[in-house]
Amino acid sequence: MDQHIKREISSHAPDLRIARILIIIFFSVGITGMILPVTRNFFIILIPLALIISFLALALFHKPVNLKKELLAFSTIFIVSFAIEAVGVNTGRIFGTYSYGKGLGIKLFNTPFLIGLNWVMLVYCTSVIAERLKVHALLKILASSLLMVLYDIVMEQLAPEMRMWSFAGGVVPMANYISWFAIAFVFHSFLRVTDMKLINRIAGFIFAVQLSFFVFLGIFFKFLR
Repeated sequence: MDQHIKREISSHAPDLRIARILIIIFFSVGITGMILPVTRNFFIILIPLALIISFLALALFHKPVNLKKELLAFSTIFIVSFAIEAVGVNTGRIFGTYSYGKGLGIKLFNTPFLIGLNWVMLVYCTSVIAERLKVHALLKILASSLLMVLYDIVMEQLAPEMRMWSFAGGVVPMANYISWFAIAFVFHSFLRVTDMKLINRIAGFIFAVQLSFFVFLGIFFKFLR
C-alpha cells in the first residue's frame, strides 16, 4: 500500500527535467532580449514577471515539512527585508546612497515590492544549496550568506543597465556588500534557529541559472557591447 501511494505521489510530481529545460529556454530568451537594443526596453518591463515565474517554479517544487511554519518564516523575511530596503534607500545609511529604477515594478516608500520577494528567493535557494554540505551548521550559514554576497556582486554590475537600481556616482560602496552579508547571515541564522528543513529539487538549479544570466549579461555590457 505504501509503495502504491509513493507511486501515485511520484506520478503527480512535477517533471524536473522538463522544468529545467523550460527554465533554460526562458532565461536564454531573456538574455537575447536584453542584448538586442530593439527589444531591451520591452524585456526590462518583463523583469517583474521573470521574478514571479522563478518564485512559482520554486513553489511548485517545494516539499513542505511544516507549511505553516515555513510560510510564517518567509513572510517574516519578506517583511523585514522590504523594511530594511525601504530604510536603506530613503536614508542611505545601510547599503549606501542608491535609488530604485522602474525595472522592479511597483514601489512603496521608493522601494519595489518585489525586492522583498527577491530576498526571500535568494535566502531560500542558498539555504537549500548549503544544506547539502556535510559541515557544521555555522559553516552552512556562512556558506549560504557568502553565496548571496557573490550573487549580489555579480548582479550589481548589471542592475543599472536593467534599470533595477543604481548607486550615487555609479560606484557600489563596500558598505553594500558588508550589509548584504550581515543581513543574509541573520536570515540564515533565523532559519537555523527555527529548525527549518527546506527540500526543493530545483532551487539550486534556478539559483545557478539566474547567476549565469547575470554573469553573461554583465560580460556583454562591460566588454562586448
